Amino acid sequence: MTAGTATWDAQWQRTARRVRVPLGFVFALLFLLWARPTAASLLWSLLLVVPGLLLRAYAAGYVRKNAELTQTGPYAYTRNPLYLGSMLAAFGFTAASRQWGLVLLLALLFLFIYLPVIRSEESFLREHFAEFDGYAARVPRLLPRLMPAPPPAAQSMDAQGGSAFSSEKYRRHREYNSVMGAAAVYAALLLLMLWRAHTAGR
Repeated sequence: MTAGTATWDAQWQRTARRVRVPLGFVFALLFLLWARPTAASLLWSLLLVVPGLLLRAYAAGYVRKNAELTQTGPYAYTRNPLYLGSMLAAFGFTAASRQWGLVLLLALLFLFIYLPVIRSEESFLREHFAEFDGYAARVPRLLPRLMPAPPPAAQSMDAQGGSAFSSEKYRRHREYNSVMGAAAVYAALLLLMLWRAHTAGR
């Protein structure tokens, strides 16, 4: 990577961090305007949404953000289980809309906004944790391994953040908000489906 390319990449990562929340709201608005959910599409969407929420909950019980480099639990399969869980849930909701344009738009949002954000966060981890490069060599960025990566031989399980899920960490990260948010999205989709059915029957 040339110096110019590296500079542009760093600038885009900063831009992506700034615009991801506003763009998320824009996408949510388009989602509600364009969605055409049915009972079947809502049920099918659970195949992605539920695993996504479970993965986020599982990851939240292991991670200590910015305090240590977590390498156990889901972090032994993918370096970004929280983002992977979010992607599964988001694509599940978008599939429920039955609008392929929204699916494509979401894919572009992840590719051009969230992937640079992930890379930016990994730059922070690389600067603050000497073991990150070794971890990155064993565990993929997003798509998970089939088997968990073995921990570094010189590192104890305690130094990696513990080997068991912690409900206290789950509560501290308030990951239950994701479940409440998903319930709110389903409620909105259900109301939208009923309203469209009502207006179509007039």
